[in-house]
Amino acid sequence: MLITIDPAAPMPLADQVSASVRAALARGDIKPGDRLPAARELASALGINLHTVLRGYRQLSDEGLVSLRRGRGAVVSEAASQHAALVDLARDFVAAARRLGATSDEIVDTVRVTLDRA
Repeated sequence: MLITIDPAAPMPLADQVSASVRAALARGDIKPGDRLPAARELASALGINLHTVLRGYRQLSDEGLVSLRRGRGAVVSEAASQHAALVDLARDFVAAARRLGATSDEIVDTVRVTLDRA
């Protein structure tokens, strides 16, 4: 799996690490049970601080997407498959809304109204 960052982007590097993993989940590039790269190796490959990678991994752990275990590293959790299913549903919804001519604002407003009524 390829985790990428853009040092020039305004988003903090740790957030970029976690976002890159989330994107890989959404694309289906990784699945439950897969191990993420070791934090030390990833930090070295990306040219960033080890603690930055660990912060990104901690964000994913807090979201329930990965399990962090000393000595085992970061492993994609079973909850990640539910996240991937949610992303698929969201993609289908957005595609259908676009076919109907909805703007991004209309799509977001529709989701908000639906959430408020749920």
